[in-house]
Amino acid sequence: MIRIHTLLAVQSVVAILVSINRLGIWTLGYVLPNEFLRWVDFNNMLVLPLISLVAFYLLKKTIEYDSPARESRAHLGINLVFIIGVYLLAASYGGHEVTNYLHVRFCLQDPSSDLCRIVIFNDDEFSHWIFFTGFVMMNAALLFLQVLFPQKEQLAGKDVALLLVNSFFLGAGVLANLGFEEIGLDLYIVFALAILSVYLLWKRGRQPLFVYYTAAYWLGLVGSLFAQMIR
Repeated sequence: MIRIHTLLAVQSVVAILVSINRLGIWTLGYVLPNEFLRWVDFNNMLVLPLISLVAFYLLKKTIEYDSPARESRAHLGINLVFIIGVYLLAASYGGHEVTNYLHVRFCLQDPSSDLCRIVIFNDDEFSHWIFFTGFVMMNAALLFLQVLFPQKEQLAGKDVALLLVNSFFLGAGVLANLGFEEIGLDLYIVFALAILSVYLLWKRGRQPLFVYYTAAYWLGLVGSLFAQMIR
């Protein structure tokens, strides 16, 4: 559990850094003199997602342990889903950050040109579809890995408390993305994962990831709906 708490804490720190990166004025400078990207785009495309994905992979390896399940077809299938999810997430970050930068810099004033129409579609639509597909695949894979490799020891009260603390930051990230913008496909994606996590918690009991995801997603959803109502 110490390793699981640590890796989830890394995700919490990344969530904080993502907000600082997007909101801070000190990341708006250009990475190179040719102005190909700002630091905010570079960090969101390469630095922060890479840290997050490494932590997710180490979390996956922490959950797995020696058992007959390691050689099962279910384990192979879940690993494939996880790998495809990671690839799609990476592709979405690459597409979104570049086109978002071009959108903001060149297309806010005149979005009607063919070039800007393509850039805006990639920024606001296509990259989001790829992101949420990868997001669902990777997070669902982790949840089903917890089913395949349940923790043998019962969760102590302090472990539940630490899981809830870490889930607060993921929930805050969900709120930041859903609560203050027009709600679209992302709401249904998070709602589906929230239903899956609470179902697994109900059927399989207090496993670390079930507690973490249930608290995070429902906190984010309830907070987002409240924020939407008072907009």
